[in-house]
Amino acid sequence: MSSLRLEHDGPLAVLTLDDPPLNLFDHDTMADLAAAVDELTAGPPRGLLMRAEGKVVSAGVDVAKVFAGLDAPRASALWAQWLAVIHRLEQLPCPTVFAAHGLTLTAAFEVALACDLLVAARSARFGLVERVVGLTPAMGGTQRLAARAGAARARELVMTGELYPAETLERWNVVNRVFDDDGFGEAARGFALQIVDGPTRAHAATKRIVRSYLDGGVLRADYAVPKAAGDLFDTEDLRDAVRSFIDRGPGHATFEGR
Repeated sequence: MSSLRLEHDGPLAVLTLDDPPLNLFDHDTMADLAAAVDELTAGPPRGLLMRAEGKVVSAGVDVAKVFAGLDAPRASALWAQWLAVIHRLEQLPCPTVFAAHGLTLTAAFEVALACDLLVAARSARFGLVERVVGLTPAMGGTQRLAARAGAARARELVMTGELYPAETLERWNVVNRVFDDDGFGEAARGFALQIVDGPTRAHAATKRIVRSYLDGGVLRADYAVPKAAGDLFDTEDLRDAVRSFIDRGPGHATFEGR
């Protein structure tokens, strides 16, 4: 039975980690994630919400199943394979939102950091705790934390292995929004739907521009902007929105993702 469930709520795809009580990541979980990302790549939705069932989002990697018996060459190959899934998730041409309602450790936190936006319940806690087994995060968490919060904060989270509350990580620009525990699921879905209702093709262009900045700084992003923004003038969404703006003023446009 798959540990991940992919459903569709109109234009929003919802990918749920559903293997309580701990929602641990192992080879099967990553294979299921890879398959889901492949499906979403083949038929992109207008947005993706990632969430989890159970009391915790995830207690991280199943150490007994994944680490036992690994030597250096096989471990390197494993991390390269799992990072390839992270890269494909980041390359989806739609906004991606990760909703964390509770404890979110190691692999799950790294998947969350690969999403465009991270929202959390007020009681949620996060940690990259690989130090307890003598490891450093191997699915991209360290560098993605550095991109969001700076190198010093990334070193702190990884080297201490402490658990950090959602509100602290919001101040550090790791978490985008914190919602109350009561009604968190509805708030997270509403936030994702708000993003999905926007100009999907423009969101994809925004993702490409941000990626250019992360890869090469402001000047590289500047080189990417003319084509990324220019191509939008061939989309139905922009043409219809411009017409609506001229005819009725701002705030009346609707978008179809075309």
